[in-house]
Amino acid sequence: MPDWRALFVPEHSLLEIALRGSLMYLILFLIMRFVMQRQAGAVSLADLLVIVLIADVSQNAFSNEYKSLTEGVLLVLTIVGWNYGIDWLAFRSPAFERLIMPKRLPLVVDGRICWRNMRRQMITHAELMSQLRQQGIDDPGHVRLASLEGDGSISVIRRDDADTGPKPDDRREPA
Repeated sequence: MPDWRALFVPEHSLLEIALRGSLMYLILFLIMRFVMQRQAGAVSLADLLVIVLIADVSQNAFSNEYKSLTEGVLLVLTIVGWNYGIDWLAFRSPAFERLIMPKRLPLVVDGRICWRNMRRQMITHAELMSQLRQQGIDDPGHVRLASLEGDGSISVIRRDDADTGPKPDDRREPA
């Protein structure tokens, strides 16, 4: 027979659970925003964070690490609430959006590789070339602009045929 009281009556303070969930969400969000920009890929950082956190707290609730479903549900709702709140603020406030969304970072401009930006984001020449080849471009000289976007993806804009040709000296990495 199930212990209905243990199943639904929390053993921990609900305020403490909401506070822990809030602090962990915000700390992990900041870490991912400022440290892990490139690793996120095409999934937004907030979406990735929510998926990971919900999976973890849900697992805790299912495995009886929390003594009641109420504690697990509250933590999941706290995380979802923060995600919604941050998305809502970013949508409503351009200043807040600029704060939480990384700026686009140019990697190739008018056929010239921006080595400084590549080093800053630890993107190798091979990684850049792989992204260009996926766009059907085998030479950075054929690129008007390639940028690391805020979500971690690399966008590429080809040069028009009317643009001047590539500048070979500018594509080699400095010694």
